[in-house]
Amino acid sequence: MLKSRRTLVLGVVAATAGWLTGSPGLRALQGPPRPLPSPNAPNQNFPAGMDGPEIVKAEKAASNPFNQAQIAALVQQLYKLSGELKDEVDHTNLKATFPLSVVKKAQQIEKLAKQIKERTKG
Repeated sequence: MLKSRRTLVLGVVAATAGWLTGSPGLRALQGPPRPLPSPNAPNQNFPAGMDGPEIVKAEKAASNPFNQAQIAALVQQLYKLSGELKDEVDHTNLKATFPLSVVKKAQQIEKLAKQIKERTKG
């Protein structure tokens, strides 16, 4: 009988301990879980380039004055086309019909903007 009481008491204590550790109140006391650092992350105790290969920064390509002039001319043309498109949209009744010239001018503006974007990349 003494052994069965011991077993009962141990079972109740184990169940209570399991219930306490699983309760949200106890988890709130522990605080939020902390993320583990990545094993592939650089070591924060060493400055960059100390243990590994030297860090080489890519030098900026020298800007070409001819390319800058072309970009400026394209931007000026883009500004002119966008002004023409605005005037055309202001003078047409868009509720009646949608003019094909507006669509074509918008396509020209898109094409020109893509050219400018490509030239600025290099």
